[in-house]
Amino acid sequence: MSTISNFTLTGAAGFGAEISNYGAKLLRLMVPDKDGVVADVVLGFNTMQEWQTKETYFNAVIGRYANRIKDGRFCLDGKVYQLPVNNGTNSLHGGVHGFNEKVWDVVSYDTKTLVLHYRAADGEEGYPGNVDVTVTYSVEGKSLTIHYQAVSDAPTIINLTNHAYFNLNGETSPTVRDHVLQVMADAYTPFDSTACPTGEILPVEGTPMDFREPVRVGDRIDDSFFAPGRGIDNNWVLRKSAPGYPLETAAIVSSSGRQMTVKTTAPGLQVYTGNWVEENIGKGGVKYGPQNAICLETQNFPDAPNHPSFPSAVLRPAETYDQTTIYAFE
Repeated sequence: MSTISNFTLTGAAGFGAEISNYGAKLLRLMVPDKDGVVADVVLGFNTMQEWQTKETYFNAVIGRYANRIKDGRFCLDGKVYQLPVNNGTNSLHGGVHGFNEKVWDVVSYDTKTLVLHYRAADGEEGYPGNVDVTVTYSVEGKSLTIHYQAVSDAPTIINLTNHAYFNLNGETSPTVRDHVLQVMADAYTPFDSTACPTGEILPVEGTPMDFREPVRVGDRIDDSFFAPGRGIDNNWVLRKSAPGYPLETAAIVSSSGRQMTVKTTAPGLQVYTGNWVEENIGKGGVKYGPQNAICLETQNFPDAPNHPSFPSAVLRPAETYDQTTIYAFE
């Protein structure tokens, strides 16, 4: 087993990232504001023990399947697979011990690029196929790119994302209600009482899901459409200009003189405002809680394996899963 280590990537004007091979977690993301003042814009902890025991999804690569699978069950090539149930009646973020808890192998590292690898065994958390996953973190200027690739020796399903908890005011800020968010999506996937999609795709127009123009998060976060008193945790169907999911802007969020543009090849964007964050002391010495952060999880739709009309999540031996997301700062 690989040793747990941390790696620093350096960009321009104070921009940089610190990443661990434990869970492929983004430990720190240092970003200058319009005046050149640098702040860490992702929540987290000071010690590896805390990263392993408190809020284990924080800033990790999530897999084998990010988001929810209804009742922890899916059918592939006529065979039904049962996954561990760890979120009400559903399977969430790869199961009880997902990729976020694994120690990844370090393939290569320099001050601009870190390449990590993890081999998920056939049957791990109930998923079929031995899957080799490679995640490449790279920094250029004031942009962080995450490139996900995976191959399998048997038909399986896969959906990878990074669960970064952003606060553009700096990780010691108590809220993201002042953040301004724009999502490039004309539609969304409504969900049932278990937070799994119904299978419908509905227009955002006339609903609180309409973020096609910039909206202050605090103006929507308490709407009864979302989780009352908690916040947003919903999937948008991203607008794409061409088939095949090209790399395009998914969302823009800004606050405190920092603007982050999220570009991705993924078909969906789950926006989550830290609704269920437990009260823990973070790396800045402040107490974290709900609505402390905003997650912009680029991914396939929740429960896609159970909805033929959704983008396919199936990975076959002759194929390569390939997804890119860029977080670009101004």
